[in-house]
Amino acid sequence: MTNKLHLSFEFFAAKTEEGRQKLRITCDKLNQFGPEFYSVTYGAGGSTRETTKDLVLGIHREGYQAAPHLSVGGDSLEDVLRLVQSYKDAGINKLVALRGDLPSGIGGTKQLVHANELVALIREHSGDYFEINVGAYPEIHPEAESYSRDIYWLGEKFRAGADRAITQYFYNADAYFRFIDECAKVGIDQPIVPGIMPLTNYHNLVRFSDNCGAEIPRWLRWQLKERGDNSEDLVKYGLDVVTKLCETLVAGGAPGLHFYTMNQWQNSATLCSNLGLLAK
Repeated sequence: MTNKLHLSFEFFAAKTEEGRQKLRITCDKLNQFGPEFYSVTYGAGGSTRETTKDLVLGIHREGYQAAPHLSVGGDSLEDVLRLVQSYKDAGINKLVALRGDLPSGIGGTKQLVHANELVALIREHSGDYFEINVGAYPEIHPEAESYSRDIYWLGEKFRAGADRAITQYFYNADAYFRFIDECAKVGIDQPIVPGIMPLTNYHNLVRFSDNCGAEIPRWLRWQLKERGDNSEDLVKYGLDVVTKLCETLVAGGAPGLHFYTMNQWQNSATLCSNLGLLAK
C-alpha cells in the first residue's frame, strides 16, 4: 500500500510520569510509519485540559506533529480561545475539534452546543492557521435524531471550516462506504478518515462499544468471546480481522487510517507493518 494515505495515531492524556514516559516510547516506535500527527484526547468538560496541553507540548518539543483534541464541554469562550492561542503560540497548527461530553452537574449555563460552533469560533479568531479535524459517525452518533440529521451536522462542521473528519471506530466496512455515499449525495466531499481500533481485550471492547454506540458485528462478538480468556489468541485473531478491514477500506478509496492506540504501540505498529505503511 502507498503511504500517500493520511495516517495518524490517537493517545489519551497520561496522568503519571510513568505513563508519559511510555508515550514517549510509543511516539518513537510509531514514527517509523511517518504519521501526519499524534492526537491527544480531552476529558469530559475539559477534565484533562492541562494534562492534554502538557502532553501535546511535550510531543511537539520532541519534533513530532501533535494535534490536541479540543472540546466544548463546560468551558467558557475565553477558556477555549486562550487554549487555542497557546497552541498557536507554540507553533502547533493541527486541532481535533469535538463537541465532547459535558461534565456531571453542568446545565443551564450559556455554552457552545455543537462542534460546528467550535470550528466557527476557531476560524473566526485564527483564520486558516489551523488544520481542523472533526468527528464523524458511520454507524450514527448515539444521540443523533436520525441518520440524515447526523450527516447534516457533519456538513455543518465542514461549512464552518473543518478540513477533515475522523470517524468513530467500526468493524463493518459496508457501514463506512454507505456513509461516504450518503455524504456525497449532500455535497460533502472533504476527506473522511476511518478510525481503527485494534482488538486486544474482549470485555473492555464490549463495554466501551456499548457506551459509545460502536457496533461489534454478532459474528465478531462471538469469535472474540470464545477467545476472551486467551489474550494471545485474541490479539492474533484481532490483528488478522483488523488488517483485512483496513485493506478493504483502503482498496475502497478511504483517504487514510486513524488508529486508536489506547497508548500501546505494539498492535498499531503490527497493523501498519501488515499494510506496508513504513515511511519511505
